[in-house]
Amino acid sequence: MPTTFRALLPLILTVALAAAFTARADTTDSKWATEVVIAKQGDHCADDPSCMNRLHPAIPAVAHANPGDIITMGTRDALDSDLTLDSIADDMAALDLNLVHPMTGPVHINGAKRGDALAVELLAIDPDQYGYTLIVPGFGFLRDLYTESYIVNWKLTPRGAVSDQMPGITVPYEAFPGSIGVLPGEPEVQAWKAREAALAEAGGIALAPQPIGGYPAAVCGPEGSHAADCLRTIPPRENGGNMDVQQMQVGTTLIFPCYVDGCGLFIGDVHYAQGDGEVSGTAIEIGAVVTVRTSIIEGGGAGMVAPQVSGNDEIRDIEPTRFHQTVGLPLKTAGEVPIYVTYLESQKIGALENLSEDLTLAARHALIQMLDYIQSEHGMTREQAYILASVAVDLRVGQVVDVPNYIVTAVLNLDVFDKFRN
Repeated sequence: MPTTFRALLPLILTVALAAAFTARADTTDSKWATEVVIAKQGDHCADDPSCMNRLHPAIPAVAHANPGDIITMGTRDALDSDLTLDSIADDMAALDLNLVHPMTGPVHINGAKRGDALAVELLAIDPDQYGYTLIVPGFGFLRDLYTESYIVNWKLTPRGAVSDQMPGITVPYEAFPGSIGVLPGEPEVQAWKAREAALAEAGGIALAPQPIGGYPAAVCGPEGSHAADCLRTIPPRENGGNMDVQQMQVGTTLIFPCYVDGCGLFIGDVHYAQGDGEVSGTAIEIGAVVTVRTSIIEGGGAGMVAPQVSGNDEIRDIEPTRFHQTVGLPLKTAGEVPIYVTYLESQKIGALENLSEDLTLAARHALIQMLDYIQSEHGMTREQAYILASVAVDLRVGQVVDVPNYIVTAVLNLDVFDKFRN
């Protein structure tokens, strides 16, 4: 080998290796899955062609995906709000509840037919850095007791959520989509609209279609093609939607009956954390990027009457390591008619101190005891206690057989208190 070539050999090898690694610098370029990305556009749902806040089969798909594709959706907070870390309770007056809930979608799943079922695997949730929890007058489980606006602003990290309004509290990151589902078909729209109208006529709480603030405007707005039939997103229904079930964690698979060809998958209203019950009416509400993967179960929707969920250890992973629990019974004060049954106009309820087989009243009894405990034992205000209960207290059914007193308990995750962890 010539002396000159021998001297240059190390340099030649270095250049060759550099060229090889430049062609594939790292593992980022090595992909196996097809990705469908639906990013947020603009500041609000009104600015975003991929956003909807009503439900109707005429809403056009914003994207198409094959089963097995990785679908990534940018989502907005539940109120489509302008709230920030500096927001105060007075700012809540500007909130427009006609804008609830902005959803990303619908996504047409190629090959899916009405009568099939759609399995949606939750792969990842990447949260924004800010979230909020509110007490909204007239809303929430104890709306008769908490009548003033209140806001807690949260700073979010993968470790937990902290707030200047909740000193000594760190709420663990346990994110899930508060709202996820598929579009209803025309028969479902008419059936659900009729039953909810009947409930409203009887004095119950049911929201009729409201075109003001409805998106997409071409379908659901005041001049929309189906303005009178676009359903509100606040109540969950057989198609899923605003279920607010915290066990729907990353790693679980949600199964929905398909009511339209393509199913029309939508996602929004992500919660950084929530207690079972979401008692104040809000969790830690956030915008987020949600990643899912779907598969079709041919004919699987025929026997389904509501969504179902399967998983592995996700429920165990969100269980507290220490807790305090209160026990609720269906008890009340004589002369009191609980707000949940006033529309029934029963002459018997008021005089009773004990109702029969009433889980709602038992849950109220357990929750009020828990709020008293949080205030007396942990020095929190009544508003702070209610907020904490909404994000870290689980209402759980104990039994539904020991008549007349069914049991609901309230379980507080004591892990949220820094004094128990540090």
